[in-house]
Amino acid sequence: MTRPQGVGIGWRPEIAGFVAELPGLRFVEVVAESLAPDGPLPPGLAALRERDVTVVPHGVRLSLGGAEPVDPARVTHLARVAELVDAPLVSEHIAFVRAGGLEAGHLLPLPRTREAVAAVTANVRRAQQELPVPLALEPIAALFDWPDDELDEADFLTEILDATDTELLLDVANVYANARNRGRDPQALLDRLPLDRIAYVHVAGGAEHGGLYHDTHTDPVPTEVLELLGALCAGRRPPPLLLERDGHYPPADVLRAELDALATAAGHPVVT
Repeated sequence: MTRPQGVGIGWRPEIAGFVAELPGLRFVEVVAESLAPDGPLPPGLAALRERDVTVVPHGVRLSLGGAEPVDPARVTHLARVAELVDAPLVSEHIAFVRAGGLEAGHLLPLPRTREAVAAVTANVRRAQQELPVPLALEPIAALFDWPDDELDEADFLTEILDATDTELLLDVANVYANARNRGRDPQALLDRLPLDRIAYVHVAGGAEHGGLYHDTHTDPVPTEVLELLGALCAGRRPPPLLLERDGHYPPADVLRAELDALATAAGHPVVT
């Protein structure tokens, strides 16, 4: 049950062969809902576990920010997947995905109010009662803000993490997207986040559409995000990093170069 280390990648069946050939790979992340809680693991993922590559389940459907109590069956699923892969931690999003029995099919942002802080806190605590390992929370990229926010993004996140004693899954691409779309400085936002709580870091690509930057996970990681990653790691021990790709997978040499660029920006050894 080794904690994430070095540079990893999101495990997806489409790139399982590529991932299996990365000699310096120390950890991967897998979408928790894509695994059957009773197994067996997909062959490529099972082979990584046999190599002692750490696997972190990443949930996308708990809806921790929903006004309704978190679904116990979904928490049980995440807990059993964590045990299946011998995970050192699990992660989920500060977001909601359902309300009134309707599924959005997307991670939706919360109003940054103390009422929302209380709702997230209650759901996280419900989940923590069953999860066998620590939980890391990821703030999402949002294309809009609710009109009656009481807190800015940094204070909202800090209050939630303090109230729940959870770790931070920091996505530097989300930091860049949120600051850019609000016309603010990404570095200024990064500097105010509770960086002492980082469990690991996501890095992903995106693209501009209609004047807004979209966190697509299908485009290359832009230079600005790599620069923000470098600023995060400057003067401190580099945290574990994970490249997210979810479609439009480039040729293997391009994907290797992207992993190496992450490692170089953060000061990690390359994995390829």
